[in-house]
Formats: sequence, C-alpha cells, structure tokens
Amino acid sequence: MSDDFKQDKPNAETHDESNAGANAKVSKTDAEWRAMLDPMEYQVTRHAATERAFTGKFWDHHEHGIYTCVCCNTPLFASDAKFDSGCGWPSYFTALDPANVVEKTDRAHGMLRTEIICAVCDAHLGHVFPDGPPPTGLRYCINSASLRFDPT
Repeated sequence: MSDDFKQDKPNAETHDESNAGANAKVSKTDAEWRAMLDPMEYQVTRHAATERAFTGKFWDHHEHGIYTCVCCNTPLFASDAKFDSGCGWPSYFTALDPANVVEKTDRAHGMLRTEIICAVCDAHLGHVFPDGPPPTGLRYCINSASLRFDPT
C-alpha cells in the first residue's frame, strides 16, 4: 500500500439510505473498477482509503463548476459551496443534491464519524462533520481522488 493514502477499515453501518438518487444504480465487478480507475481512485472509492492531506488535485482548486463522482459522473458538489477549511481536503458546506449522497455511520479507527458515499455507485467520497460555515454548519470533507471536475 502506498504512503499516499491510508485505508479505512470497512466497519460502517448504514445510517440513512433514504437519500438514494433518482439515477439507476451503477454496479461493476472489482476488475471493471480497477480497469477504469487509477490506483488512488480505486483505493479511495472502492476501499474507503483516504488520500493524504494537501496532496489531492482539488484541495486548493478555485475554478467555477461542478464536482462529479469519479466512478459514475453523478453531480455531487458545486464550486459555490466550496470553502477553505484548512484541513487539506476539498470542503463543501452542502451537497449539490442531497439525494446524490448517502450518509453511513463509520466507526473505523476508534472514531465515530459520518461517511459520505455516492448514492448511485456506492463510491466512498469522504466524511461530513458538524463544524462547517453557515448556512448549514456542515463540512463535507471529500477526497479529491473521488471527484472529477466539470467547468461551467
């Protein structure tokens, strides 16, 4: 395993699956995911790894557009909701469409966190914390490796 990311243990319970989006679920074999994703994208999205802080391509990205899921292209976050949290990962105060993300309780590493996954393909995106700015007070802390950017 590379030193560029750490892998979270798959010790998560479903917290809220009522957010399932209107898009049809995307399901692929492990071999198909490996073939379409680079090694970091694969480890982050399919095995809940975390890229190191301040190393992802979007942590200091300021263009206007939409951030989509790297696995299925589902729109997830708008640049207008992005803010500099100082944590080293892209941070957003709201999801573009709450139906496109699912929250799961994550008890890995002896912590209680809320994991965020893509509602369409179940890709691990990151975590959400209750320490963000107004108007939501939320900080969606997302791995760059789980995102693509579509400029608008």
